[in-house]
Amino acid sequence: MGMFISVETDDTVIRKGNGLAKRLIEVCPVNIFAAGTDANSVAVVEDNVDECTLCDLCTQASPDGVRVVKLYD
Repeated sequence: MGMFISVETDDTVIRKGNGLAKRLIEVCPVNIFAAGTDANSVAVVEDNVDECTLCDLCTQASPDGVRVVKLYD
């Protein structure tokens, strides 16, 4: 888990989205997402989570499938 944020995914939503897993991998500028073990799924690359710039591209691509949680106030 990252020190400042956590990235959570809902695979049931991502699998239902036509090409959504691939889109998430493509839009993230710091490679937080990688291809998952199942078709149409993603894995969160924990080593890259703290590199997140909070650009919101992943949540725009999948508002119900990705959640970025700030671990600070």
